[in-house]
Amino acid sequence: MRLIIVFLLLSFQSTAQIGWTWTELDTMPFRTSNNAVVEADVNGVPHVFSFGGIDSTKLYSGIHQRSCRYNTQTSQWSSIPDLPDTLGKIAAGASVVDNIIYIMGGYHVLANGNELSSDRVHRYDPETNTYLSDGAPIPVPIDDHVQVVWRDSLIILVTGWSNNGNKPDVQIYNPYTDAWSVGTDVPFTNDYIAFGASGEVIGDTIYYHGGTAGNFSFVARKHLRRGIINPNNPTDIQWDFLGDNPGDANYRSACVTSGNRVFWIGGSGVAYNYNGIAYNGSGGVPALDRILFYSQTGPAWFEGTGTPYAVMDLRGVAQIGSNAWVICGGMMGNQEVVNRAFLLEYDPIVAGIDEAEKSMSLYPNPGNGEIKCDLQKGTCDVYSIDGLFLGSYQIASGMINISDLPNAFYSLKIGEQHYGYVKVE
Repeated sequence: MRLIIVFLLLSFQSTAQIGWTWTELDTMPFRTSNNAVVEADVNGVPHVFSFGGIDSTKLYSGIHQRSCRYNTQTSQWSSIPDLPDTLGKIAAGASVVDNIIYIMGGYHVLANGNELSSDRVHRYDPETNTYLSDGAPIPVPIDDHVQVVWRDSLIILVTGWSNNGNKPDVQIYNPYTDAWSVGTDVPFTNDYIAFGASGEVIGDTIYYHGGTAGNFSFVARKHLRRGIINPNNPTDIQWDFLGDNPGDANYRSACVTSGNRVFWIGGSGVAYNYNGIAYNGSGGVPALDRILFYSQTGPAWFEGTGTPYAVMDLRGVAQIGSNAWVICGGMMGNQEVVNRAFLLEYDPIVAGIDEAEKSMSLYPNPGNGEIKCDLQKGTCDVYSIDGLFLGSYQIASGMINISDLPNAFYSLKIGEQHYGYVKVE
C-alpha cells in the first residue's frame, strides 16, 4: 500500500492566526466599549462610525451617547453629534442600507441597577452628519442581539435580551417602507436563544455563534446556528444547529465574512456584565487573542490563536474594503476600556496556503475507489485530469466511495483544496 500525503484544513484545528495583518490606527476621541460600530461613505470616502457605549469608569453612569467617525482618507477620528436618546446606551447594533445608518436596540442602566431594553431605531445620514427622525419602533425591545443585513435591503434582528429574559424573536426591518415584519423565531431553547452572540450573512444564509443564555449563571456558549432564508419570502427562515467550535466559548466578538468563511474576532470565553466582571462570580474576564472561523465548504472549524492584540466587548465592525475591516474601542487587558482602533486585513491566498499546515491522508492511493480519509463527513467534488467535473460524492464515516468511476487519475476537491488520486483495480 502506497501512502500519498495531502493537505486539508481539518475540523477542530488550532494554530497561530494565518493570513491576517493588524495595523493600529489613530486613537478615538474618547475611550468606549460595547459601542455600535459600522461603516458608511462620506463623499465617496469610507468612514468608520461608533455610537454610544460605556466609558473607562465601567459604571452605569459612564454609559453614554457619544459618537465619532474615522476618515480612512485622512486617517483621523472626529466627534459627531451624540445619539438622540434620553440616556446613554450600550449593546445596540448598527447597520447601513443605501448609505443611511440604522442604530437599533441596546439598553440603558438606571441608577437603581435596573436595565431597560430599547425599542429605538436611530437613523443617521453620514453625508450631512445629522440624525433623521427615528424609524418605526422595534416591536420587541431588544439588546445584545445579532443584527445582519440581507441583500443590502432588509435588516434582520435575531434573538437577544429584552428587559427580563432571552427572546427567540426574529424581527425584520424594511428601511424603504419603515416597517417591521415577523420572521421565523429561532427554537426557544438554550441552544439557540442568546445574548452577546454575533453573526453575519453569506448569500441567503445567516450564521450566528456564541453568546450566552439561561437565568442566572449565563455560561458562554460554543454553539453555531444557521438560518436559511427563503428568498421568495424572507420572513421564512429555516433554523438548524451546526454544533460547537473548538477551544474557548465566544461572547461579544466581532464577526465578518470573506468568501465562504465566517470569522469571529476576539471576544471572551466567559460571559460577563457590562463592567467586564463574569456573571459566574469569578471576577474580571480575559479577552481572547484569536480569530475563529467556520468554512461553509468543509465544513470545518479553524481556531487561529496568538493574534497580536486581544480585544473583547465588541458590538460591530466596519468593513472598509473587500478584505479589510476596522474594530475600535472595546476592552483589552484587565478589562480596560480603550480608545484604540485596528485595521484588520485578510489575505485569503496566504491563508489558503498556510492553513494547510496539518496533513491528512487519503489511502490506499492508488486504490479501488473506496478511499479512507481523516475527515468524517463533508462533500468531495471529483474532476477528470482535464478538469471536467464528474460529480459530488459524500464523505461518510471517513470514507469516500468513487468505485463507480473507471480507472484513471482524478482530482478530488475537498473544501478549497485539490488532491490527486489514482484509481486502479
